[in-house]
Amino acid sequence: MIDRRYFIIGGMATAMGSAAFGAPPAGGFASRRIGVVVRGAGPDVILVHGLDSSRAVWNGTVAAISGYRWHLVQIGGFGGMAAGANASGPIVAPIAAEIARYAQWAGLDRPAVIGHSMGGTIALTQAIDQPQSLGRLMVVDMLPAPAALLGLDSATGGLFASLAMSLGGGDAGMIRSLTRTLGGGEDSDDRVTANALRELAGLDLGPRLPRIATPLTVVYAEPPADVVDPHLVAARYRSAYAAVRGVRQVGIADSGHMVMLDQPARFATAVRAFLAPA
Repeated sequence: MIDRRYFIIGGMATAMGSAAFGAPPAGGFASRRIGVVVRGAGPDVILVHGLDSSRAVWNGTVAAISGYRWHLVQIGGFGGMAAGANASGPIVAPIAAEIARYAQWAGLDRPAVIGHSMGGTIALTQAIDQPQSLGRLMVVDMLPAPAALLGLDSATGGLFASLAMSLGGGDAGMIRSLTRTLGGGEDSDDRVTANALRELAGLDLGPRLPRIATPLTVVYAEPPADVVDPHLVAARYRSAYAAVRGVRQVGIADSGHMVMLDQPARFATAVRAFLAPA
């Protein structure tokens, strides 16, 4: 299992918050689950952040890559946005459906979607349930069974999350300490964080992967070689996504979970290659 000290190298940078991103909202789109801001011009790309994070995590990537119209999703309950309908119940599938609804509302023609961590789980779900709503997909440092990132399976992961939440009780500090292991920041609603953590810990999209027909690229972090053998990490991802025909996998060396912050230049190179015309 990857040493958690290196699981995230730059995660605290997610505490930048959504206020750091001065783009206008997608005016007219009403949602109780997500908000969207739009920057740039060109082919459309939807960006989905991870657990307990914010759309600001993409600032450097958007600044580094011109020639695209970026749609930055903010998930309610994180990054200072009101929880809305995310305050209770599942959020992965409902948010995937809401992003698909946004794409239709905005008239996007099979846009590219890039999701990091929990955002990758959401994007995978979108590709499975609403395949007509996207044209290509990049998942960043997320396995089909999210609990596997902590060396657990979906059964023990769900038990772990439930136990952690019960032990934490009303202590927000317990919840935040857990989510920081997954790259979380501040300014989030603890109810949404707890519900999302529990849902992710018990989720396994592996059996549904054969349904994915959307071209898929998986970018994964390779921690320093003295922490874990990069060949083992690569093998883990190859095995996890083997059921997806034609999947392309890209390792980012010397990185923690927050790949876009830990290795911004290498990540930008991977994104450019992903977005390049076929």
